[in-house]
Amino acid sequence: MAGHSQFKNIMHRKGKQDAIRSRLFSKLAREVTVAAKSGLPDPEKNPRLRLAVQNARAENMPKDNIERAIKKALGGDAETYEAIRYEGYGPGGVAVIVEALTDNRNRTASVVRSLFLKYGGNLGETGSVSFMFNRAGEISYKASAGTADTVLEAAIEAGADDVQSDASGHVITCAFENIGEVSSALTAKLGEADSVKVVWRPQTLTPVDQEKAESLMKLVEALDEDDDVQNVSSNADISDEVMSRLSAA
Repeated sequence: MAGHSQFKNIMHRKGKQDAIRSRLFSKLAREVTVAAKSGLPDPEKNPRLRLAVQNARAENMPKDNIERAIKKALGGDAETYEAIRYEGYGPGGVAVIVEALTDNRNRTASVVRSLFLKYGGNLGETGSVSFMFNRAGEISYKASAGTADTVLEAAIEAGADDVQSDASGHVITCAFENIGEVSSALTAKLGEADSVKVVWRPQTLTPVDQEKAESLMKLVEALDEDDDVQNVSSNADISDEVMSRLSAA
């Protein structure tokens, strides 16, 4: 979401780091297990698993944890998870998309619905807000991967659509259906990416004031804390001034 990464940074500063990292590893392990179960257990032959493992490594998830998650899928005793997308409106009319992997659809739906209501939003039907977003691939590299020109050239050759570079690193965007091909081409040129993921990019943004931004941050944080929720996206437009106030609060 626009402002979502900043929200994440604020929450990480305010939250207990160990608890946050534990939840993150749990979500990453679940995605690795589901990916391994959906195809071959070899990352080289299973694109979804390759991306899941790559993102787990980017978050410094221990190799043993990753291997256990893959073996869990091979053992046949892994839970059967279902990918579900929830859509609705958060505080200030902000469009919100919640992606989950769950072994109990009713439980997850109940939790997500109650959180939307608690923080001034409402859950809608599937498709109620996703039409306002574009599905895209997002590949991130640290600044050390190369200069802006070097990364831009590699991205163009790989077939990417856009590149944004600054002091913190490079973010390369491509069509959702081309993410595997573009990622592989970039790896050959720049090395392994910091992260490779599929994102919802808003077509238009919804401005929110500090009060609504605070409520939205609470909603995002509560959703992130649920074990079933994997990703939260929105079209919130939060000014730098409001973000600074939230960070200082």
